[in-house]
Amino acid sequence: MKPLKITLVIAGILALNSCIQKDKKTGKIAQTKEKKIGKKPNIVFLLADDMGYGELGSYGQQAIKTPFLDDLASKGLRFTDFYAGTSVCSPSRAILMTGKHAGHSTIRANGGLVNGKRGRVPLKKSEITLGEMLQKAGYQTAMIGKWHLGVPEDMSTWANGRGFDYAVQEQWGVTKKGDLLDEREHWVNNEQDSVFYNYNNYKCLDEFRTNFALDYLDEKDNEKPFFLYMSYRIPHAHEFFLSKNDLYKDKTEEWLEIERRHAARITMLDAQIKRLYDKLEKNGELENTLIIFSSDNGPHKENYHDNEFFNSSGGLKGYKRALYEGGIRVPMIAYWKGKVKEGETTNLQAAFYDIMPTFADVAGVKIPEQTDGISILPEILGKPQEKHNHLYWEIHEGGYHNSETQAARMGNWKAIRIGDSNKTELYNLDNDLFETNNIAEQNPEIVKKMNEIMKGESLKSEHYPNSGGLFKR
Repeated sequence: MKPLKITLVIAGILALNSCIQKDKKTGKIAQTKEKKIGKKPNIVFLLADDMGYGELGSYGQQAIKTPFLDDLASKGLRFTDFYAGTSVCSPSRAILMTGKHAGHSTIRANGGLVNGKRGRVPLKKSEITLGEMLQKAGYQTAMIGKWHLGVPEDMSTWANGRGFDYAVQEQWGVTKKGDLLDEREHWVNNEQDSVFYNYNNYKCLDEFRTNFALDYLDEKDNEKPFFLYMSYRIPHAHEFFLSKNDLYKDKTEEWLEIERRHAARITMLDAQIKRLYDKLEKNGELENTLIIFSSDNGPHKENYHDNEFFNSSGGLKGYKRALYEGGIRVPMIAYWKGKVKEGETTNLQAAFYDIMPTFADVAGVKIPEQTDGISILPEILGKPQEKHNHLYWEIHEGGYHNSETQAARMGNWKAIRIGDSNKTELYNLDNDLFETNNIAEQNPEIVKKMNEIMKGESLKSEHYPNSGGLFKR
């Protein structure tokens, strides 16, 4: 045989050997597709806007249909004691993005004191975002939807300037030129007039946004891991256009139209998430992708929607802008094909500020020192898990209370301090999950301990005059 032919035969044998392996159970040799080694896991974070703890079937919802997310919960890990960063969107998202809890976060309300007036407070440039952390870890990063962490006049505070290679976001307010911007206008990588959302062409805003995500998953670099942050609008109150929807039409005599629309939009969000999942499956990405679904705070009570109509908080006390359980406890589902044990439930107490260290753990990089969280990846993978000594929240705007509010949870003890009352309420969630029986007077030592926690966790901020220490007026 000639030397060239011998070389080709040997090369062919080596190539064949690289594509075969023994089945561990049967011992038989099976041919498999060659897999690339060393690619870090992909991460997809799906965030609903104002979805309550009880608005998914897997969390007890009876009327609103969420078949895909319920199926995802049955195949993954469902958290029963997971908390948003706080109870309204901007600060909660800031906590998610930086890993700092509400007492340390730059953003602690939808607005703050800026140059003597109430205005938008952006994340500090010195704060590392999830996008920036994962970019440095070699990830390609994408954010699609609601950002809410910058100011309209400064594009460097938008998602594209804070660690996201690809950013499709709505914008509102004014530009430096003073031109008014429509919320329906979406900017792609900070380019104005990039895309305008026409309500007549889509079933819902999140269908429009999911189309961008599907295109992104097809066009991204397949040699690099990716982080996709999908920031949906549903079921937020400000987008009720359903031009091509007839979901729950059979309920028009039983339900007010505002409630039919609310239910329909949640079901449509479920369908959009399924489209995204199906794309990941089609592209062969599922086995190397951690998917997490959650909500930025509890259910809203806006635009005449009744948050109790569908038992949106699952019976928990409070709603959006409250620091009772109904305002901050949210659904959380973790799915990773082949790595998360199917159908498991955990009562681990965790919060948004645990997401940054968790994703650092997934990416195999050092957890940023700025975070107050701990990685919950061990819990997701069924391994021994570190636990918090306590969790902490605060909020600096009204809507439920007419005052700044603090809250802390330590084990099953839950404390609430409303600034204008100068008093701390105490509940035992073990036997009073709905926070109906304030037992502060009977437990002065526990109240003292909880006050110490709340006092110590709130740092003073120039943007929020009543921050720092125990809130009081």
